Amino acid sequence: MPDQSRVHVGRVVNAAKSSVRAIDGFAALNQVVEAARECIHIHEVESTKRARLEAYEATEVARIRAAESVLKDYFARAFAERRSICEEMFARLDRALDEGNGEVLHTVVRGIVDIAKSSPLAEIGDLSQVRAALDDPDQVWEL
Repeated sequence: MPDQSRVHVGRVVNAAKSSVRAIDGFAALNQVVEAARECIHIHEVESTKRARLEAYEATEVARIRAAESVLKDYFARAFAERRSICEEMFARLDRALDEGNGEVLHTVVRGIVDIAKSSPLAEIGDLSQVRAALDDPDQVWEL
């Protein structure tokens, strides 16, 4: 702890005369103003870019949701059709077994295998064509 009873003695020094000229101060002020203008301009440009990206994102999300809706509907219909076909094929298989009809049994089993090999996605075709169709605003989707 410093000794508080001790008195400091010294002399006051006059401040040195300013070595900065008025013109230099004005130039520095101009630099600050110019830097602020540039900062504002960059902020506006970047805000515009951000707004464009947000609009692009919203558009693509809407397109994805529309495609999702179409794809869900397609799958629902394709698998419903496959389900009814499979049910019918297995009913025929049961009848062929009950009747002991080997020829019908062979044909039905071959049909079941063929259905199992195929995929509703294979019927869509080339996915790049699907993407091109999704990108085409004039595309008409028939369900």
